[in-house]
Amino acid sequence: MSQSVEYQQQGRIVHLLLNRPDTRNALSADVIDELVSGLNRANDDAGVSCVIISGAGKGFSSGGNLDEIKAMTTTQNMSDAELKAWYTEGIQKIPLTIQSVDVVTIAAVHGHAIGAGCDLTAMCDLRVAADTASFAESFLRVGLIPGDGGAWFLPRVVGLARAKEMLFTANPVKADKALDWGLVSEVVSEDKLIATAMTMAENIANLPPQALRKAKQLIRKSETLPLAESLDMAAAMQAQLQQLNDHHEAIDSIREKRKPVFTGS
Repeated sequence: MSQSVEYQQQGRIVHLLLNRPDTRNALSADVIDELVSGLNRANDDAGVSCVIISGAGKGFSSGGNLDEIKAMTTTQNMSDAELKAWYTEGIQKIPLTIQSVDVVTIAAVHGHAIGAGCDLTAMCDLRVAADTASFAESFLRVGLIPGDGGAWFLPRVVGLARAKEMLFTANPVKADKALDWGLVSEVVSEDKLIATAMTMAENIANLPPQALRKAKQLIRKSETLPLAESLDMAAAMQAQLQQLNDHHEAIDSIREKRKPVFTGS
């Protein structure tokens, strides 16, 4: 049996492929567990700098599995406490993991990214889309709300007013509008999607590895810090980075007009 999420590594880049096209890559328990495991595996590997997340088949992800969700109350008769635990111990592991990792994450989106699938793209640091992509914060269509962190992530990507429009209307946002709104940074033909994401990932992975992870930490932690505390943290990180061989190699390569060779030390 194939994995629900395939882990593919090429140099300093990991590609996590949601591989349940039979469910349109719905975020069932197996997909959640393997996605979280893959993210943690990549983050724990000092040889990895960037992770691409994409979906197999006709689309990125259909979000929650509606049959499974309906069965929770119609056949399993789960209580409010049990339903809450299903979220906190299940799908909410994805946003908590993505927000904690120091590797840079890129969502490569084609076809539909619906509900929790849409939110998964917003959790990533960067997003590129095929011209076939469509994003829908569609929870209200099934009488639910974003239980997966979308209400926290989406406004930070597209702004509060547009996040409200996406949630309250549940209307899809096609690739061209997603580009205009800043939901994605680039739109390409579907056959060029993964290559485009790989080029972006290669540009990122070519940078000094420890500095890249520190940069991710700094920008993430600064979201909730006063300026003075952010500056203090930046000074401490900078002091560490300036002691590294990669810092000296970066300066030497610029002065010598050659390609740098970074070792992560």
